[in-house]
Order: sequence, then structure tokens, then C-alpha cells
Amino acid sequence: MAEIKQIIRIANVDVDGERAIYHQLTKIKGVGTSYSNMICNLLGIQKDKKVGELTESELAKIKAAVENHEKINAPAWMLNRRNDPETGKNAHIITNDLKFIQDNDIKLMKKIKSYKGVRHASGLPVRGQRTKSNFRKNKGKATGVVKGAKAKAPAAAE
Repeated sequence: MAEIKQIIRIANVDVDGERAIYHQLTKIKGVGTSYSNMICNLLGIQKDKKVGELTESELAKIKAAVENHEKINAPAWMLNRRNDPETGKNAHIITNDLKFIQDNDIKLMKKIKSYKGVRHASGLPVRGQRTKSNFRKNKGKATGVVKGAKAKAPAAAE
């Protein structure tokens, strides 16, 4: 029986060789369960196969598929960056590039003062959540509702 490799590096992420490829691909930032499932299906690799048992050719295919979505003809609706504002192309962003692009998008929204940008800048929820009971933070500390004598004390001091 072939020896199982303990740690394999895919897209600059160390992956455990003792676990299934389907779950270990999700350890890569930007690759979720759906994208991992799609990679396994399009490459014809069993999802429950351990990473350490994969052959070198299978590993090479997986690395190429994770780093470049065009090699496996991934459908556009599975990608996480469709119609990029700068290039107009579809892409799937992973690892540190994902964080960098997200930060740049937020900075652009703040710069043009869009609704989402203003909400990001003021530390409020961006996607329409209610704020009466949630998001009550005051510099890292939860505020909550002040009742009784404590609520009247600041008013009396003024």
C-alpha cells in the first residue's frame, strides 16, 4: 500500500493529508463547499478520497483548477468575482488576493460615499439589518439598554 503524505501544499495553504479532499479544499480562503464540490466533480476525483492518497497528476490538476478557474471551464455563476468593475471579466479570487480586493472595494465605496460606503465608515450594518437591538457596540464593549436610576443620573448632571 502506498504511503499517505501528511501535509500537502495547495495555493499556499497546508492541507492535512489524512482528511478528504472535499473538506480540505475549503480550508483555502475563497473556496467554499460548492466550489470544492464543483472542482471534484469536473476533475473526476472522488470527494471522500484522502488528500495524501492523491497521485501527483491529480494534485497538479487540483492546484491548477484552484488557481485558474478557466482550466476546468467553471460556470460563471460559481465564481466569486463576476463582472469585475475594472476589467469586466469573471474571476475566482482566492487567498490574500481576496482580502486585498475586498478592502479596495470598501475603500472605493467610502470614497464615492455610496450608501454602503457610509455604513462601512460609521461601523453600522451594511445589508439592511435592524439596529435597535443588535449592533450596540461602543468601542468594543457592548452597551445594552440602560434602565432606572442610571439612565436618570446623566440627565440630572446636565
